[in-house]
Amino acid sequence: MLATTRRSRKNGAGRTITNQKWVADFTYIWTAEGWLYVAAVLDLYSRRIVGWSMQESMTSQLVVDALMMAVWRRGKPVALLHHSDQGSQYTSEHFQKLLDEQGITCSMSRAGDLAPVSCSS
Repeated sequence: MLATTRRSRKNGAGRTITNQKWVADFTYIWTAEGWLYVAAVLDLYSRRIVGWSMQESMTSQLVVDALMMAVWRRGKPVALLHHSDQGSQYTSEHFQKLLDEQGITCSMSRAGDLAPVSCSS
């Protein structure tokens, strides 16, 4: 049954397949050395983390590194939608330029709307 479900998800018209929709977010965790920020990129089809990054600061480089790891691990996408919130890291010129260079379509939640990104939590 599982194989049939996966096959129909992969071959069904209008269905999502791997490397079509990625969601991204970041959080912080307390360590013995202080706060550590962790960014992740999740492939919605496979439900796997395809890229991640950790840094001591919450800069655009944090999310750029996570996206670059995802592209490096999965290959340059053909038609990919990247969804995130409207945080300054994701709206930065640095990050937006990377999306454009990689041919990735940007999607962002409306201000104050956490529901679409919550699937990455």
